[in-house]
Amino acid sequence: MLRGRDALISKVGPTPRYVALFPPDKEPWPPYTVWDFFPPAFSCPHELERIGALGDGGKWVCGLSRLQEKENCVVYSVGSPADASFEAELLARTRHCQLFVFDHTASGLPRALSSPASLPTALSEFYAPLDVSAYDGRREYWDSRGTAQRAHFKRYRVAGYDAQATNDSPKTHTLESLMRQNGHTHIDILKIDLEGWEFDTLTAFLIPSMEYSAEKPRVAPVSEMLLELHLWNREFLDLLNWWTVLERAGLRAVAREPNLVYQNYNRLQGAELAEYTFLNVAIPNVFISDDNHTSSSPLSPPARGPPEPAEPPVAPIHEDDEQIR
Repeated sequence: MLRGRDALISKVGPTPRYVALFPPDKEPWPPYTVWDFFPPAFSCPHELERIGALGDGGKWVCGLSRLQEKENCVVYSVGSPADASFEAELLARTRHCQLFVFDHTASGLPRALSSPASLPTALSEFYAPLDVSAYDGRREYWDSRGTAQRAHFKRYRVAGYDAQATNDSPKTHTLESLMRQNGHTHIDILKIDLEGWEFDTLTAFLIPSMEYSAEKPRVAPVSEMLLELHLWNREFLDLLNWWTVLERAGLRAVAREPNLVYQNYNRLQGAELAEYTFLNVAIPNVFISDDNHTSSSPLSPPARGPPEPAEPPVAPIHEDDEQIR
C-alpha cells in the first residue's frame, strides 16, 4: 500500500507539495481524490458493523462484540452528536462500558443517554420499526435505565492545548489531561468529531512532550479510534505527514465512509469529510488479542505472552516538506 501511495504521488505530484486534494475538472483529468491515498489497508478481524442510526451519526465499529462482557471498558466520545444514536447503541449492547462525553457546545448529555426509558423506547428514535424480539429482556444491560448510569458528561472543549484557568471559558483540555483527570491509562474506543480540531488534538496526544516526535510518536493508548476528518483549508502535504504520525503510533485504517450528507449540502465543494475506523496494531488489546478479550485491565499483561506484533512498514516523514500543523 505504501508503494502504491508513493507511486500515485509521483504520478500526479510529482512531490507531495504539488498534489491537489481534489484536482480540477480539466485535462488531463487525473483519476483520483485525496481519499485514494489513504484507503483502509487492514482488515477488521471481527464483525464490522455500523453502530447507531443510518445517515449522519452512525459509526463503523470493528468487533463491538469484543466489548460486550469486557470489564473496565472505557469509551470516549469527543464532540457529541445531537442524537447520540451511536453512543446509545454502544451502551445498550455492552454490560460494563463507561462512556465519557466531552462537548463544549452542549449543556448536558443528549436525551437518548439520560432518559430513563426502556431500551425499545429509546432506540425506536433511531430504528423504526424496532424488532423488540431481537433483544434479550432478561439481561439488564439491554435496558437503558441501566445504561444511563454509565454515561458521563463534561462541558469541555478538547483541543491540542490546555486552558483551565478560572477565567478560561470554555475549559479546554487535551486528551492526555482528560485521561489523567479520569484516572485512565487506556481507552477501548475513542470517537472524535471535532470539526477540524482533530489534527491539533491528535498531534498533541501522540507527541505530548519533547521525548516524542513526528518520526517517533508514542504508541497510542487506544485500542480503536473512530475519526471524522475535515479537510477544510488543508494541504495534501500536511495531511500526508500527519497521517504518517498516526501510522507510526500503531493506528491502521480498517474502514472508511465518505460523508455524503455533507457533500449533498455542498455540491460545489470537494468531498472534504470522511469517517475512518482505526485499529491499534502496536499493542495487545481486546480487538487483536484473545488474551485481552475480557481482561479487567486494558493494560494488564496477557496470561500467555503472545509474540509482539510485527511492525508494519510506515512511510517516512517528508523532510523537505513543511512541519505538521
